[in-house]
Amino acid sequence: MAPTIGDQGGTLLVRKLPSADPMRVFVGDVVLLKDPEKSDNFLVRRLAAIEGYEMASTDEKDEPFVLDKDECWVLADNEKLKAKEANDSRKFGPISMSNIVGRVIYCLQTAVDHGPVQNSHFSSRKDSPVLEVELDVEEMAKHHKA
Repeated sequence: MAPTIGDQGGTLLVRKLPSADPMRVFVGDVVLLKDPEKSDNFLVRRLAAIEGYEMASTDEKDEPFVLDKDECWVLADNEKLKAKEANDSRKFGPISMSNIVGRVIYCLQTAVDHGPVQNSHFSSRKDSPVLEVELDVEEMAKHHKA
């Protein structure tokens, strides 16, 4: 998820969601999701489209399609990666919204390099009060693996 999370990763604060639906997660949010190809793994990707969005490819051979109810499309932020390298919806296709575990709201890379994750305007407004009350950077840094 470089450059959003950084090349070396980091310690992430994830706001767990009771259910992922279009009223709780929004296009533009960075989400933690169950890897659709390896059920024991998790991925961090940006939500690019939700149910009802029409998807079109730059490859003229691919037919456009509309995401069905409870489906979403996720993308890696690293634009340098080719589609097959990115391990996102360009590789594995649409995923179920139920694969989304939560929204990434804060990233700590080092004791001096940390901050809120850039999410959609809607989510940023919902998450800022949580960060103000719940965030303890010193506690996160204690458990951070550099």
